[in-house]
Amino acid sequence: MTLAVRAIGTPLDRLDGPEKVTGTARYAFEQPVHDPAYVYPLQSTVAAGRIVDVDDEEARALPGVLAVLTHRNAARVASTDDPEIAILQTDEVTFRGQCVGAVVAETSEIARHAAALVRIAYRSVPHDVELRLDHPDRYVPETTNGGFPSETERGDPEAALATAAVRHEAVYTTPRYHHNPIETHSTVALWADGHLTLHVGSQGVHRLRTVIATLFGLDPERIRIVSPHVGGAFGSKLHAHADTSLAVLAAMAVPGRPVRLALTRQQMFSQVGYRTPTIQRIQLGADRDGRLVAITHVAAQQTARNKEFTEQTATPSRVMYAAPHRRTRHFTVRLDVPPPTIMRAPGETPGMYALESAMDEMAIACGRDPVEFRIANEPELDPEKDRPFSSRNLVACLREGARRFGWEGRDPTPRARRVAGWLVGTGVAASVYPVYRLPGSSATIRLGPDGRYEVLIGAADMGTGTWTALTQIAADALGVPMDRVTLRIGDTALPEAVSAGGSTGMNSWGSAVVEAARRLRMRLAEEYGGTVPPTGIEASAGMPENPQTGRFSMYAFGAQFAEVRVHEETGEIRVPRLLGVFAAGRIINPKTGRSQLLGGMVQGLSMALFERAVVDPRFGHVVNHDLAEYQIATNADVGSVEVHMLPEHDPYVNPMGSKGIGELGIVGTAAAIANAAYHATGIRVRDLPLTLEHFLEAPGHGGDPVRG
Repeated sequence: MTLAVRAIGTPLDRLDGPEKVTGTARYAFEQPVHDPAYVYPLQSTVAAGRIVDVDDEEARALPGVLAVLTHRNAARVASTDDPEIAILQTDEVTFRGQCVGAVVAETSEIARHAAALVRIAYRSVPHDVELRLDHPDRYVPETTNGGFPSETERGDPEAALATAAVRHEAVYTTPRYHHNPIETHSTVALWADGHLTLHVGSQGVHRLRTVIATLFGLDPERIRIVSPHVGGAFGSKLHAHADTSLAVLAAMAVPGRPVRLALTRQQMFSQVGYRTPTIQRIQLGADRDGRLVAITHVAAQQTARNKEFTEQTATPSRVMYAAPHRRTRHFTVRLDVPPPTIMRAPGETPGMYALESAMDEMAIACGRDPVEFRIANEPELDPEKDRPFSSRNLVACLREGARRFGWEGRDPTPRARRVAGWLVGTGVAASVYPVYRLPGSSATIRLGPDGRYEVLIGAADMGTGTWTALTQIAADALGVPMDRVTLRIGDTALPEAVSAGGSTGMNSWGSAVVEAARRLRMRLAEEYGGTVPPTGIEASAGMPENPQTGRFSMYAFGAQFAEVRVHEETGEIRVPRLLGVFAAGRIINPKTGRSQLLGGMVQGLSMALFERAVVDPRFGHVVNHDLAEYQIATNADVGSVEVHMLPEHDPYVNPMGSKGIGELGIVGTAAAIANAAYHATGIRVRDLPLTLEHFLEAPGHGGDPVRG
């Protein structure tokens, strides 16, 4: 079928959908290779200490075992700057579950059996795995993830808080969250004749190639990384982790033979990062009219003993609401834990849970409707940078969301509504995510004499719809139907592309594709008079600079509404209805875009009600390290989820006018649910997740109206 030109904005099915539903889309572990060997990791059983002895004799004697790797015999790396991936280089153990070795064998069963036969003795030392706001070793890092300053201050927030007519101060906590994409981290590695080939699920093949080249001291041109399909990531496949470097070490131990490594679900809980737990103190001050005069946001979070990662948790408080006096600060605590990493909407997800919960409490203290309170504190300019927004339609999202949700006439009194033994409440929260566009992407477009176009760029598709949306962008830029465009992505043999992280992918890749298309059309017209030569033509381009970047602050916004029901007798909590309204520029594909926003909202629901990694302080490991006990929302937990996207014209962000939406949907969802739970029960819960224990004792029956 030939599609009409102007593909952008058309709600198309995924082009890669038939491959995925028929099982012909190959993921990393499924890549066909000849006579593969299999790798199984060895993990430390202490949280801190040193390896003093390794007895691998029985394992090496097992038929089918090809190699047993430890720090004693693994290949030496060229760089130890990143200790998370520079594994098997020393006898030091810095967290429980650390990769301390591996078995390479003819089959996965033999590798796993042999791994159980390896005996490793340790000299352990006392460990500390518990985050506290008052931890004696806390410090303020220079910057946070993303390069943001750890501290900001304007005016005199302490004096403004002291004289404010209405004040609110509270501590909010979020637990440790783990990535659990459908596809666990997997790699097929081949080391042969000084060349390395990796089939691996990656959010950025070129970035990963640079990291592996630096780690092993290899020429990047001798490394090829292939990743056409990624079975989910949520941030866990952006940075390199120990599993990939372990696969390379294993391949080097059996040169010329490919090796397969797939982490088990349990191993995912220690090997591929997680969202740090947070402890956040929010202080708000307002005048008698309910206008904020001061905002302070302090966040404490953890990092590994030997690698710093500080999530930018307090940064959304720098931009959300108008207040002349403000302060944000991040504390980091080094603990004997695995390194944390980015997870969907890093910073905004935990930070907006705290801020939007506090805004709800402050609205109530000021006697204002929570929607109107937010609108009353809408800033005219970016409160941090004093410059205009390229577009900011938060108020429109709040107004439209309130209309669609039926907010008008809402009784603000907690516990005012009961239905068949259930207390019913409603809540609201705002969403925000920056518009990023990273340099470093380039695209090549080839036009053949048959009139077909081939678009080449090393982009990634994590299930977000890149195959489809990028084809739509290319078709529009070339002025041709989509069925004349073939896209190739996910391979370092293609032009370099930035990673899919921070909702930057489509903005960055699309800008490069649009520029390459412009150059191709110009070349065709100027050099060939519009006639394609028999050999075809091509044009390449990098992403052009955006001259508007320094003039405007660029963000996407949204409003989340939730209905919550809490059973009076059992404390059971349900969320029958979620509604989100978003303003995120021009939507490339409304169908896949809606799926991204809906998925983010469901992940926010999971965060609000279920997800929590429980760490045993005695041993330092996550005890609920599987999908039986690390609970994630399923279909049965999700009621009605409505997604609405407001038309938004923003010519300043990029040539397409688009904003990232992969992360916006999760932001604010948990706060909306927590706020609705308070409205239903009169019990304010400040520690996620919300569980029935929080609501078993309601006010009037010996309960505490604030739990946390």
